[in-house]
Amino acid sequence: MEDFEQLLAKSTAIHGHICAGQVIGVRLAMIGLRAIGIDDPRGRQRKDFYVLVEIDRCATDAIQSVTGCSLGKRSLKWLDYGIMAATFVNLKSGQAIRITAREESRELAKKYCPEIENKSRQQLEAYRLMPEEQLFSLQPVKVEVPAQDLPGKPLRRVQCQSCGDWVQDSREVQKNQQTLCRPCATGRYYTILG
Repeated sequence: MEDFEQLLAKSTAIHGHICAGQVIGVRLAMIGLRAIGIDDPRGRQRKDFYVLVEIDRCATDAIQSVTGCSLGKRSLKWLDYGIMAATFVNLKSGQAIRITAREESRELAKKYCPEIENKSRQQLEAYRLMPEEQLFSLQPVKVEVPAQDLPGKPLRRVQCQSCGDWVQDSREVQKNQQTLCRPCATGRYYTILG
């Protein structure tokens, strides 16, 4: 795997700008991969692990950049928890680690870069320097990844009996003896205009 600065440069290019979230995400991904025994995430081990992210912020772009995982490859799962955390799962060994960014690191940044007055810039630079244990909490965890969530071809495709849309990967809902897509069963996030 490339070193931190190389990974940060690539992540920044993909994300569009450098920020503290990029530093956190790159470091978090490097730690997570190391903890589950993945040293070639974009090569021979690219199908051996799975990542769950708990926030849709800058760090998630960095995690995707470092790991090569993505929603489209079904190797990245987004859980809308609003927590700066990610869990790395080795699909072969079952080993998993959840890593959370420590909130206290925000204030601790002052200790590492007192000469920088701008808070965002101070955090960006401090997060590069802080020891892992001051920046992150690590928890060994067990994660059961359902077969329908694993990377690969869909296990099943069914047609919604209401609207006709095709539903993959066991995301259909049974309601009133009908097989429905989630929008027909529980409501849409959009309004049909025509």
